[in-house]
Amino acid sequence: MLTQRSRPISGELLELKEEIHQYALDYGLDFYPVIFEVCDYDTINILAAQGGFPSRYPHWRFGMDYDQLSKGYAYGLQKIYEMVINTEPVYAYLLNANHIVDQKTVMAHVYGHADFFKNNSWFRNTDRNMMDVMANHGTKIRRYMDRFGQDKVEDFIDKVLSLENLLDIDVLFETPDLARKRIEQQIKAIEEESGEENSGVSSALKSFMRSKLFNPQNPSTSKVDEDEIVHQYKKKFIGKRDVMRWVLEYAPLKEWEADILGILREEAYYFLPQRMTKIMNEGWASYWHSTIMTQKALRSSEIIDFADHHAGVMAMSKKNINPYKIGIELFRDIEFRWNTGRFGKEYLECTDLHEKENWNRPTNMGREKVFEVRASHNDITFIDEFFTPEFCERQQLFTYKYNSRSGRFEIDTRDFEAIKQKLLLSLTNFGQPLIEVEEINFANRGEMLLKHIYHGVDLDLGYASDTLRNLYALWKRPVNLSTVQEGKSVTFCYDGREMKPI
Repeated sequence: MLTQRSRPISGELLELKEEIHQYALDYGLDFYPVIFEVCDYDTINILAAQGGFPSRYPHWRFGMDYDQLSKGYAYGLQKIYEMVINTEPVYAYLLNANHIVDQKTVMAHVYGHADFFKNNSWFRNTDRNMMDVMANHGTKIRRYMDRFGQDKVEDFIDKVLSLENLLDIDVLFETPDLARKRIEQQIKAIEEESGEENSGVSSALKSFMRSKLFNPQNPSTSKVDEDEIVHQYKKKFIGKRDVMRWVLEYAPLKEWEADILGILREEAYYFLPQRMTKIMNEGWASYWHSTIMTQKALRSSEIIDFADHHAGVMAMSKKNINPYKIGIELFRDIEFRWNTGRFGKEYLECTDLHEKENWNRPTNMGREKVFEVRASHNDITFIDEFFTPEFCERQQLFTYKYNSRSGRFEIDTRDFEAIKQKLLLSLTNFGQPLIEVEEINFANRGEMLLKHIYHGVDLDLGYASDTLRNLYALWKRPVNLSTVQEGKSVTFCYDGREMKPI
């Protein structure tokens, strides 16, 4: 088994772990217990391909990811130094081939991640028992494969996975208490609309509405009007962008299909905060491994190796943003600005360029500020608030585009606003189109109508057609999509055979 291919750390590694652990605590990091295990590169490739969970359900995409990782390592194109899992306790896997200086760096990096997982708001409602949950999911899906056939179940999973980016971030803050309050508010609104406190809503319906969300097996009342109220309630509080939830609630799925869809949706939302905070999370972990190593843990004989490996991780490609580099430099910039008073009304309104460039009002609030930022932001708000013209200039950032005349990619602009907007656009929904459910009974025919939130970039109709085809297979009815193409509003329909405008 995969779990038998890793082992707990011992000896020198265990002593290093205790040393780095204490440094992390001394700096004020707050995290759940961290369990380190050591494994070979093949094992860490398998873990990485499965998202860090050794007992996930079987699927061909994990094998494909493993093959790519293995080839990348074999040809010297990439190297995984560690894997860290957002659970309680936190699990972290070390590569047994790493040098001691790398192991210390990785441990410090892991404690940074562990602090971020515990304290960032977007991870607040994460299921910390996900190691066991993933194993249970894997067992369930394997049983369905044994019962209904691996090809059939895997084909269904393929269709569902094409929707896993169509999520609603508001769900991350949905708790039972919040949902219960929403139900109470809905009941109160219905009562007020009826004109009398209880004339329009029976006590049975109130009880039903309170229990429906938390106990789907609760027997439904037989009254048509009460069913319709519940139907409208559910429609109102399912996020428009939570396409997987709409399919789960309203598509004519078999029991095993609904169970698998619910499993995949739960896993998609578990990984969503990590996708939303990639720059911040890696930047925070890099900030702390750099701080701990250079100020506490690094021996004089290790300086060259650390500098060499750290520089390799931080290297910025000419074509892609390195989240480690942008993240750590932004946190350092925030710390510097708040240590020297380069914030607030007086600084922002200063028009003397020389004075502003040499501004120094010692406030020493930098460390406090970076902890505050770590707790409340995601990548989009992080970039939007702290990505400044001065930072952009220091990092020598620019946008580029393909020049068809020269046949090369060339610098397009160094304009700060253009760079910032392009970066924010690439982070919005991870650079993928925003899709909302507009109607589930379009034209009174039980068809689904989706709406593309247009931000100046046309949909790739090839990808759109593939996604609609998969959605049609789940919905069992035509699926429509409204969007903008070449500046004109258009609605496409996939009817089971082809996608065509209507």
